Amino acid sequence: MSANLYDLFTSRLPADPRTTFLETGDGAKLSYGDIEASAGRMTRLLGDLGVKPGDRVAAQVDKSPQAVLLYLACLKAGAVYLPLNPAYTADEIGYFLGDAEPRVLVCGPGVAAALTAAAEAAGVGHVLTLGADGSGSLSEQSAGLEPRAGAVERETDDLAAILYTSGTTGRPKGAMITHANLASNALALHRIWGWRDGDVLLHALPIFHVHGLFVALHCALLNASTVLFLARFEADAVIEVLPRSTVMMGVPTFYTRLAGHPGLTPELCANMRLFISGSAPLGAETFRAFEERSGHRILERYGMTETGMIASNPLNGERLPSTVGFPLPGVRVRLAGEDGGIGILEITGPNVFKGYWGKEENTNEDFSPDGWFITGDLAAIGGDGRVSIAGRGKDMIISGGLNVYPKEIENQIDGLDGVRESAVIGIHHPDLGEAVTAVVVADAMGAISERSVCQGLDGKLARFKIPKRVFFIDELPRNAMGKVQKAQLRERFADTFGE
Repeated sequence: MSANLYDLFTSRLPADPRTTFLETGDGAKLSYGDIEASAGRMTRLLGDLGVKPGDRVAAQVDKSPQAVLLYLACLKAGAVYLPLNPAYTADEIGYFLGDAEPRVLVCGPGVAAALTAAAEAAGVGHVLTLGADGSGSLSEQSAGLEPRAGAVERETDDLAAILYTSGTTGRPKGAMITHANLASNALALHRIWGWRDGDVLLHALPIFHVHGLFVALHCALLNASTVLFLARFEADAVIEVLPRSTVMMGVPTFYTRLAGHPGLTPELCANMRLFISGSAPLGAETFRAFEERSGHRILERYGMTETGMIASNPLNGERLPSTVGFPLPGVRVRLAGEDGGIGILEITGPNVFKGYWGKEENTNEDFSPDGWFITGDLAAIGGDGRVSIAGRGKDMIISGGLNVYPKEIENQIDGLDGVRESAVIGIHHPDLGEAVTAVVVADAMGAISERSVCQGLDGKLARFKIPKRVFFIDELPRNAMGKVQKAQLRERFADTFGE
């Protein structure tokens, strides 16, 4: 029997094919009955372009129903889907293309000209376009094709996707995610979160990473649920569709903003049964404020690009702020180097990725000798098995639910004229969770300014990576081994963005 994730989804299709799958903010609808034909035509086009099972297809596209169909078409074709943040610059995209060597790149019409040179340099065979409104060469070229019937057979260990995540060198690594990884995680989450007939998912997340693409959409597909598919998070838009929804997934920033919205009331949320938060730590203050305003206690969960979801607070049972709950079914956790009840969290289970694309050394570094994945997160495990994350051993910033690796930004800042060295840290921010902040040592007084640093990074880094503030000091604090003491910097500038 084929392990293709696409077959798992089609085995759960609703009895009535007219059931709405995706409904956009402007009221446009895509039914479950449309999936097979529309994704089938895209699958046919990929095959005509020479895409074979195992080939990579990169996509830097805006959120749209057609973008979801492209993902499903890649699964159906046995191709490996490579989603990329639309905020990435041409230089950043060039690295991903050179590393993954996709056969096809799909991008927005507005950036096609800028990316074509990078695609040609990386040996990408074809560049297609797909706009947020569904227009573009992908839609045009696939429109008249005969849909491919049936999905390509896949083994459990075959790759379904590659998602890039930053590593200790600051250069992103491609996490290889298999069909079995995704299926096991989706089935576990569908069960423990109690998905039921009639559930409607409110989806305001991006679809270029695990949370929006895999966690949210996979659960909806397994449940044959309708998804209210908003292009982005806007508090007013979310408030408008909440009465029609039963489940919402979001990052802490979503809930901070909703808790401050005058329209959020228990009456508005009367139809809701579950609010889920992830991608960054949920503050206890946001947890309490949201419960007070909505009458609902947010369910926090914990996961990573390399593993999908690892742990979740219970659907039925106490949801404690500042904890991420219990390991998912089939997932085991342990602590390494435990000191005072806190250690580095390691995990094993069917959700753990296959390794990093083309980087065997990095893969070996991130697994223990007996095969457990080393998350790099500091955690405590209670006597009842409940997991609490104490911090990140890896120097990662999570801003607005997006991962930012400081070394990548430091490398760019250090290359600017007038900069001797820099350190990039995450500072608590009431809206973003953490704000990217740079601390710079200049060659001379007045050699460079906060404005010129940010201007120097513009076009080289995605906007969410550019520091919200830049501070200048005489020298960076270091320990006896010469390592920059970022904890001291975080403490020094902790009040930058207020409470």
